[in-house]
Amino acid sequence: MTEEGARLFDQYAASHFGQQFAIVLDGIVQSAPTIQAQRFGGKAQISGSFTTQAEVNQLVTVLNYGALPNAVEEVSFSKISATLGFNFLQQSILAGAIGIILVFLFMLLHYRMPGLVACLALIYYALVVYAIFRLVPVTLTLAGVAAFVLSVGMAVDANILIFERTKEELRSGKTLVSAVEAGFNRAWNSIFDSNMSSIITAAILFYFGSATIRGFALVLIIGVLVSMFTAVTLSRQMLRFVVHQPWARKARYYGVADDEFLVTAPTQRTRSRREAAADV
Repeated sequence: MTEEGARLFDQYAASHFGQQFAIVLDGIVQSAPTIQAQRFGGKAQISGSFTTQAEVNQLVTVLNYGALPNAVEEVSFSKISATLGFNFLQQSILAGAIGIILVFLFMLLHYRMPGLVACLALIYYALVVYAIFRLVPVTLTLAGVAAFVLSVGMAVDANILIFERTKEELRSGKTLVSAVEAGFNRAWNSIFDSNMSSIITAAILFYFGSATIRGFALVLIIGVLVSMFTAVTLSRQMLRFVVHQPWARKARYYGVADDEFLVTAPTQRTRSRREAAADV
């Protein structure tokens, strides 16, 4: 017994020596042993004619239930078979895969070469997130699948901001290399603000939420952090490499018109000696 429990039990035993001490659970007397000492010092033993080990285990279980600080009350009951739960998880993973494939198609059709870079970065993003899930580890529940798909959408959103900025810079007259750098630099503030607000919200959910909500929030935090890395660092390095390749310097690859596309900045032509002499 605890120190306070031992003191109270000794007081009761001293005043009820030789009487029965009832053990009650849920209003039913489970056992009623006789008090055979006036002081126990925090330890007591129940002895008697137990015929089977099951009776002993039953009494131990009752005593452990009585040690719980709060009463156990059944609020609701539902039964889901393991097969049904597995089917739900499979359907959720299939829905997530279809959503990601549609996102890939949109990026390829609308943004073309930058969209291809974004798709490759997203594949790398998925591998890194999976590795972190195995390292933490993270149990991928239905809520976790939803958070992962949501984080993929946020990773795509970051790439969209960058590519739209790049197209605006191309239309303003900048060269391809300069437009790519300016697109990443000018989109960074918006990407940082949106992702940090998502991380703060997910952290609050993780701190105050239930087990299911905490799983959703954890997957979302991991996904957002990795998406920031892949969108700003990996996509940037890949696109830097691509724009320096001769085969990739075509306007249709970037969704702009030919008159809006500059590979190199125009330079002033140097006058020849014959032209200078003619002017004289």
